[in-house]
Amino acid sequence: MGYAVFATGGKQFRVSPGDVIEVERLDAEASGSLTFDDVLLVSDEDGVQVGQPTVDGASIEASVLAHVRGPKIRIFTYQASKRRRRRMGHRQELTRVRIDSISAQPA
Repeated sequence: MGYAVFATGGKQFRVSPGDVIEVERLDAEASGSLTFDDVLLVSDEDGVQVGQPTVDGASIEASVLAHVRGPKIRIFTYQASKRRRRRMGHRQELTRVRIDSISAQPA
């Protein structure tokens, strides 16, 4: 199987079987499995299928490897005339998944 584009967490990912990606935190148990049904494009030996907006019958099977936290992002705001300073930080909760298989129903 070639590759697929799917959407989760407000972002789109291009994946192939065997890829390990980090997506926004999903409500899934670690060492469990997931199915992504919001597949936007599938490319395989038969050609490319583009969804309107999703490809009917297409799905992506993935295994949950771990729940991790992303890098710390520092946010600093400053207003010179008021002498106001504020420092904040943020770490995004992520889920690391491995793509096991991509299945597409022929159009």
